[in-house]
Amino acid sequence: MEEEDIGEWVLVRRSTEKDLWNPSGSVGDGGGESSEPLKVTFGGPAKHWTDAIPIGNGRLGAMVWGGVASEILQLNEDTLWTGTPGNYTDPKAPEALAEVRKLVDNGEYFAATEAAVKLSGNPSDVYQPLGDIKLEFDDSHLNYTVPSYRRELDLDTATAKISYSVGDVEFTREHFASNPNQVIASKISGSKSGSLSFTVSLDSKLHHHSQVNSTNQIIMQGSCPDKRPSPKVMVNDNPKGVQFTAILDLQISESRGSIQTLDDKKLKVEGCDWAVLLLVASSSFDGPFTKPSDSEKDPTLESLSTLKSTKNLSYSDLYARHLDDYQSLFHRVSLQLSKSSKNICVDGSLKRDNHASHIKDSDHGTVSTAERVKSFQTDEDPALVELLFQFGRYLLISCSRPGTQVANLQGIWNKDIEPPWDAAQHLNINLQMNYWPSLPCNLRECQEPLFDYLSSLSVNGSKTAKVNYEASGYVVHQISDLWAKTSPDRGQAVWAMWPMGGAWVCTHLWEHYTYTMDKDFLKNKAYPLLEGCTLFLLDWLIEVPGGYLETNPSTSPEHMFVAPDGKQASVSYSSTMDISIIKEVFSEIVSAAEILGRNEDALIKRVLEAQPRLLPTRIARDGSIMEWAQDFQDPDIHHRHLSHLFGLYPGHTITVDKTPDLCKAAENTLHKRGEEGPGWSTTWKIALWAHLRNSEHAYRMVKHLFDLVDPDLEAKFEGGLYSNLFTAHPPFQIDANFGFSAAVAEMLVQSTVKDLYLLPALPRDKWGSGCVKGLKARGRVTVNICWKEGDLHEVGLWSKEQNSVKRIHYRGRTVTANISIGRVYTFNNKLKCVRADSL
Repeated sequence: MEEEDIGEWVLVRRSTEKDLWNPSGSVGDGGGESSEPLKVTFGGPAKHWTDAIPIGNGRLGAMVWGGVASEILQLNEDTLWTGTPGNYTDPKAPEALAEVRKLVDNGEYFAATEAAVKLSGNPSDVYQPLGDIKLEFDDSHLNYTVPSYRRELDLDTATAKISYSVGDVEFTREHFASNPNQVIASKISGSKSGSLSFTVSLDSKLHHHSQVNSTNQIIMQGSCPDKRPSPKVMVNDNPKGVQFTAILDLQISESRGSIQTLDDKKLKVEGCDWAVLLLVASSSFDGPFTKPSDSEKDPTLESLSTLKSTKNLSYSDLYARHLDDYQSLFHRVSLQLSKSSKNICVDGSLKRDNHASHIKDSDHGTVSTAERVKSFQTDEDPALVELLFQFGRYLLISCSRPGTQVANLQGIWNKDIEPPWDAAQHLNINLQMNYWPSLPCNLRECQEPLFDYLSSLSVNGSKTAKVNYEASGYVVHQISDLWAKTSPDRGQAVWAMWPMGGAWVCTHLWEHYTYTMDKDFLKNKAYPLLEGCTLFLLDWLIEVPGGYLETNPSTSPEHMFVAPDGKQASVSYSSTMDISIIKEVFSEIVSAAEILGRNEDALIKRVLEAQPRLLPTRIARDGSIMEWAQDFQDPDIHHRHLSHLFGLYPGHTITVDKTPDLCKAAENTLHKRGEEGPGWSTTWKIALWAHLRNSEHAYRMVKHLFDLVDPDLEAKFEGGLYSNLFTAHPPFQIDANFGFSAAVAEMLVQSTVKDLYLLPALPRDKWGSGCVKGLKARGRVTVNICWKEGDLHEVGLWSKEQNSVKRIHYRGRTVTANISIGRVYTFNNKLKCVRADSL
């Protein structure tokens, strides 16, 4: 690698979608850009894993601790899981299913719940950590000047930066994960020539061997266990699963410094000006249907090849390619929020008057983000909302890219051999929430791994459906893993017996079409998967006296009810969520068939016959939405799941315009559930309140999330944020980070293919003025909105590839607009088109 002194970077942003429109008037040309630097800042090195900085390129991830005398970059690679391809069928299941159904028919719900354990399967496999880059600096670093220490994640450049001073020398480090070159790159430098000395090594909790490969490389080879860890078996006793290789390449300044080998495992650098480390890693994973022992992939050769491709690239070349790739996604959307438009200057910049805050705007560069989270309950700083919104987009770009694995319960970041809930894909809310922001927040490419994953699930799920339930199509239950597990989880029916996971993911296919209007995607990818899902649902439904079609057995995810005999049970029939998801899938495949000219298909005729025979969503005696087919007593009214509100969001069967009575019942349901709950529950509630057009309660839940979690006492918390802005269940689950970004977008813009609702849940007293640019609406329309003093100022709309007719709604006013390809339309606060410019 060649290296040059690049000095201070001058970033020249290339034009993105959000740059195609700017508001007129006093908002100025800067309208829409974030009012504060998009940086997550820290007051010192990480003390806990959730203090570290996450970076990632979709496949490789690292957590940067920022230690001074010793530093750790904890590493992940998204295909490192325990296990091998599994058999997700149970020939005994049909007999158990018949038993459970008979008990449900007889109203013996407690007995049915007990019997349903016979339908349970095996647990998922477990996501594993790759290892650590360990850096040890000389003892002088122990005497660093504490006030000089800076650590930050710059969301604008996806770069982690650390700096501190030792005497008169300033040391700096920067780290980024490159998607184009598939490396994690680090540069370490000292301001004084020859001042940099350190030792570097690679380590792993997995079975591995590490050695110096040449004068400047360390190679680590290892294996994942072929079975999930057992409490009595050490992980290294079972190294027959996925194989992996990581290679760390080290380059130092040519004019100064030396590299030595220590113990054949470490590299020691002495007296250099700067050092660049490149980490590459690969595994033998060759898809969910290939045993690791049969894989022909050589992770060592792949890693060496990846490293070779960077040979003629300088560090600045790598960084420029990284920026070009990352910013082409991240810069599509900007968000600016202000408490009062009176503080917006003519040039578009913001000056805030946060009377309740002890943190001034000028202090945001020096006050840690954790301190800002702490003060949010009093100052309600809108810039922190901007930061968390964009942090969610940053994380999705960093952990889910075309060709990678689907984002798991922790994205790609995990330090543990036995992470909470196995860091597995949970399909009863968590996996779906991971991808909620991908479409409205203009990151549609990041959703591709979800559809690749569903394709794999459909293969295994067809076997599960056929053997376990004697049904056609495919089925997926509540939990899965790298191997596309489709059978029920181990354990109680309250979580394990839920065969609607695949159907929920299927709704994302139609959503992708409605946002992109990509007919080829609908025909070639979405429709075959919708078809298989629909075949299973039709076979799963049972005709009962009275003509209705019901699901049996049925649960409402992870929630119990009190049966008429006073016993708590989870298994009954036709839970509201079951029927809501089925209605959604049936509606979607009928609409897709109409677009593709398949209205006369036998399958569509079966769906049309089934639709009117599904139970309607009903209202309970207390005025809330019924969660089960009967108005059972709820033993836990504050339960974290909101499954029976699926039809309100992310579904479409409950809307303010068409079902006002159900919306009132949904509001009662949310009041009944209360405000407490894990992070993902909080962000789901934001979106639900937004779809009820209730800005006050949507904002209350926004505010509720800003609660700084103490990692040493996290069991005392429900929801909240860690110091690095990871969201908490607790412990850490990434879903709420994504749910937050999506929910804020829903507060500002809601849509159907034909309708566009502007600022439907804007908290005008909290975000009195602002501008959002680059959000996407259904119908392939890009939306830009600026507002002042709580009222709409201007709207910019365009569509690059699709002529569109939109009914635009704002505060009871509706206009119809024709959006033609290649033109940008500007509407004023009366929804009158005042400008139409060429793109």
